[in-house]
Amino acid sequence: MSADKSHVETETAGQPECWRRAAEVAVDRSAALPAAGERVAVVGCGTSYYMAQAYASLREESGQGESDAYAASEFPFRRAYDRVVALTRSGTTTEVLALLSRLRGTTRTVAVTADPETPVREAADDLVVLDFADERSVVQTRFATTALPLFRARLGLHTEDVVRDAETALAEPLPEGLLDCTQFSFLGRGWTVGLANEAALKMKEASLSWTESYPAMEYRHGPISIATAGTATWMFGAAPEGLREQVLATGARWVESGLDPLADLVRVQRLAIARAAARGLAPDRPRHLTRSVVLGTAAGA
Repeated sequence: MSADKSHVETETAGQPECWRRAAEVAVDRSAALPAAGERVAVVGCGTSYYMAQAYASLREESGQGESDAYAASEFPFRRAYDRVVALTRSGTTTEVLALLSRLRGTTRTVAVTADPETPVREAADDLVVLDFADERSVVQTRFATTALPLFRARLGLHTEDVVRDAETALAEPLPEGLLDCTQFSFLGRGWTVGLANEAALKMKEASLSWTESYPAMEYRHGPISIATAGTATWMFGAAPEGLREQVLATGARWVESGLDPLADLVRVQRLAIARAAARGLAPDRPRHLTRSVVLGTAAGA
């Protein structure tokens, strides 16, 4: 890494190759991942929770089985699942480890992690390792997005076109004027709602931007009231009929693309890095955040 380039820039740029490798892991570790027909819960914290939302929605939409997503701290233990999938980059997050420990012996669990030499190795029944997507930056980019190609490949929904779209997202200029926007609303439908939530989080973490995220059809039920000149509304995937025109009528910018929605998330990552640079911020070290949330015994009980 060059002296003037952040870790998150380097890690963002490496996503296409990570996605290719994740598809190979999906084949090699298919037995550890949920099978068609299983009732599945997917859990995580922060970025991993939003990727869990995307995967759960995509899995159920594709007819693979009932699938739910939860923040690890909010898991409903009275519900029965065939398998619980935990996303944890560090393998040390308190809420995830506590959940896996409580489920041991009652529900099959699998952890998807970047670091197999951490406590999650003993906490989960199965482990899927994406160590080639690990990161030095506090802000997650490539680990989170690499988990989705892993899952999409297991569902038979990953193609090389997705990777090529990611390469396009890295190469093409960002839409003009976004660096000057004062507020961003990210919208999704179905599985892309999780991507919208992650986009909003990424902009907050890296650039301290004012962001919100919603299911696209909900945007007209109040949130559109903040749209005006100097704000941006970013749609992941196909927009509901008429929404683009309504947003443009407010004076706000409308952003969309023909790229795969996961590749479009790469554009948001690039925007977050660019806004951080413009504001003199260090995106590798967002304020008040650490790479993993590890709580004391009392707090994590």
